Amino acid sequence: MAMKDFIEVMKALRDPNRVKIVKMLQRGELCVCEIQEALGVAQPTVSKHLKILETAGLLRSRKEGLWAYYRLDDGGSSPYVATVLGNLKHWLEESPEIREMVERLPDIQRADLCRTSVQGCSCTAETIK
Repeated sequence: MAMKDFIEVMKALRDPNRVKIVKMLQRGELCVCEIQEALGVAQPTVSKHLKILETAGLLRSRKEGLWAYYRLDDGGSSPYVATVLGNLKHWLEESPEIREMVERLPDIQRADLCRTSVQGCSCTAETIK
């Protein structure tokens, strides 16, 4: 592993919203609109953050029909990813921001978000770049 790989992982986590995304995904797989709702940011911003995290090896995505789902990587391809994700499980759990966001997650229902969205759901694979 090169220093470049290490730096890419560290840079991916320098943004607070990307750290929040990782903390959310520790609880399980989510689609873009669920992440967007939890963060309260625009869909293009969420997609940008997801792309950065995925490029760094921290996330994986899968498509199922029109839906694109994100989950944490298992860290098998990078010791840096494995170490950071392992440590993040224990870090920031007491942070008020993280705690509040995690407590809201069960109330976020993808079906409701997509049904009430004026512009349509941002979860579809076609919107993920």
